[in-house]
Amino acid sequence: MIEHQSEQHSAGPEVNAAALDEARLRQQAIGVRLRQMFDEVVNEPVPDEFLDILRRADKSAENG
Repeated sequence: MIEHQSEQHSAGPEVNAAALDEARLRQQAIGVRLRQMFDEVVNEPVPDEFLDILRRADKSAENG
């Protein structure tokens, strides 16, 4: 039983390192894609209807 555990333990760090590297690569790819999506959203124009709502809210607050 002890020998069996030591065999698993010796293979563990190599397997864990590979799994961690793969997880890091996946996280980096997700991060890159999220930044791309965020940039796309930020660069979209603001709809006129939304700007009108903001203007009315500003006027209402000034008259408030």
